[in-house]
Amino acid sequence: MSKATRVALSMAVIVIAVVVFIIVRPSGNDSSTTTSSNSPATTSPATTPGKPAKPAIPVVRVQNAKPVGGIQELTFNKGGTVQFKVVSDTADEIHVHGYDFHKDVAPGHPITFKFPAKIDGEFVVELEGRGEQIASLRVNP
Repeated sequence: MSKATRVALSMAVIVIAVVVFIIVRPSGNDSSTTTSSNSPATTSPATTPGKPAKPAIPVVRVQNAKPVGGIQELTFNKGGTVQFKVVSDTADEIHVHGYDFHKDVAPGHPITFKFPAKIDGEFVVELEGRGEQIASLRVNP
């Protein structure tokens, strides 16, 4: 094999290695979006290589019948899925106004709401028995 052939072959291997590196390297651009929340949300960063990350599920925390960090802002898009979790040290019924969903929450028994975002607007989420708003649900058109 001539010297010119060896050089050309070496250059081809280097070019292929660079192209493979560019294709498989992590991008560093995180274009995933999460639902906004003003409280410390608990998320599970369970990602599997090759699969897109699941969006974080917002968590509304209630202590002493009050939302931790104030009334939480939950934002979703119409046509998507509304999903959030409520963790409370106070037993009560959680009511999502407008959608008219009700679920009982108790200490040590968090609940999750998951439903289609069919109605756009802004809706109150509250501890029904106490009349305490814990979140504001916004569904964008």
